[in-house]
Amino acid sequence: MPPAKRRKLSPLPDEASSPNPEVKKDSQEEKGVQKDESNVAAESADAQGAAVGFTSTKDSTADRLARFAALKSRATASAKSNLAEAKAEANRAAVDPELLASLNRKAAIASHNILKADTEEDEGQGAFERKRAWDYTIEESERWDERMQQKKGNRENNAFKDYSAEASKMYDRQIRELEKNARKDGGKHREDYERQKAEILENAARTGGLEIVEMDNGELVAIDKDGRFYANNESTGFVEQKPKRENVDRLVNDLKKAEEARFKKRRDRGREADEGDVTYINDKNKQFNLKLARFYDRYTTDIRESFERGTAI
Repeated sequence: MPPAKRRKLSPLPDEASSPNPEVKKDSQEEKGVQKDESNVAAESADAQGAAVGFTSTKDSTADRLARFAALKSRATASAKSNLAEAKAEANRAAVDPELLASLNRKAAIASHNILKADTEEDEGQGAFERKRAWDYTIEESERWDERMQQKKGNRENNAFKDYSAEASKMYDRQIRELEKNARKDGGKHREDYERQKAEILENAARTGGLEIVEMDNGELVAIDKDGRFYANNESTGFVEQKPKRENVDRLVNDLKKAEEARFKKRRDRGREADEGDVTYINDKNKQFNLKLARFYDRYTTDIRESFERGTAI
C-alpha cells in the first residue's frame, strides 16, 4: 500500500499578511537613517549655496560702489574743468583783443626805448645798434638789406612812369599771386610746370634742338643751338601749346578780377567828380565830413552860402 502524501500547510491569513516585527523595525530604522543623511546633505548644500550667494552679492555690491565712486569723481572733475573754462572765456570776452594788442605793442616799444637809452648812456651813441648787430648772422643781414632795398624800390616805383614799367609791375604781381596759389594747393601746379618743362627739355635735347653742356662748376646748362626752343619776338611755338581747362579757367578769373578792379576805380573817379569841391584829405576824413553834414547842414547852409557870396558881415 503506497505511503500517504504529506499535505502542505499554508500559513494563516494573519501570519501571511503581517511581517516579522523585528524585520520591520530594522527596515524602519534604516529608512530613518537614510532620511537623516539626506536631510543633512540638503542642509549642507543649502548652507553652501547661501554662503556663495552672500559672497557674490557682497562682491557685486562692492563693484557697484566702486563704479559709483569713479563716476562721482569724474563728474566732480568735469564740473571743475567746465567752471575753469567758463571763467577763462569770460575773462577773454571782457578784454578787447585790439586794446590788448595795442597795449602789448606800446609796452614793447617802451621797453625797447628804455633799453636803448640806458645802453647809449653807458656806452655812447650807437652802442645799442652795434650790440644788436652782434646777434645777426651774415645771411640774416644780407636778407635784411635786400628787403630794405626792395621796399625802397617799391616806394620809388609807385608812381606811374611808362606803360612798360606798369606791365612789369603787373607781371611781378601776377607771379606773386601764382606763388601764393601754389602754396595753397601744395605746389601741384608748380610740379606740373616742372614736369612739363623737363619733358620739353628732354625732347629738345633728343631731337637736337638743345645741347646740354656741363660747366666747370658741375652745373648743367641747356644751350639753344638754332633759336627754336627759347621764345623771342619771332617765335610761334606757343600756338602748339594745349593748356589744361583749369589753367584756362584760372586765367579767365584773373582777367575778370582785373576788369572789375578797373571798373571800380573808374566809378570811384566818376563819383568824386560829381561831388563837387573836395573837402577831405582821405576816405576816413571824407566819412567824418559826411557825418557832420548830415547833422549840421540844416544850421550852417545859410552861413556857408553867405560866406561864399561874400555878403556876410
